[in-house]
Amino acid sequence: MKIIEVTNGIQLPLTNEEFDLLSKFHDGKSMSRKDLKERELIVANNLVNKDVLVRTNNDGHITYFQKTQKTPQ
Repeated sequence: MKIIEVTNGIQLPLTNEEFDLLSKFHDGKSMSRKDLKERELIVANNLVNKDVLVRTNNDGHITYFQKTQKTPQ
């Protein structure tokens, strides 16, 4: 389990699996839904629910962006 700090200073626990996926979103990188495996897609949606990732839909093209600054503890 890792702890990240959300942009407004709140600390949030993440599972190792969630943290590993979040590590792919560095330097403002975005990922398309097509680039994610089935399990990664479930984890990404969990991170959206936790307000860590942002999911956008532009003309049917779904993209995920990182919303937090991750500082593991």
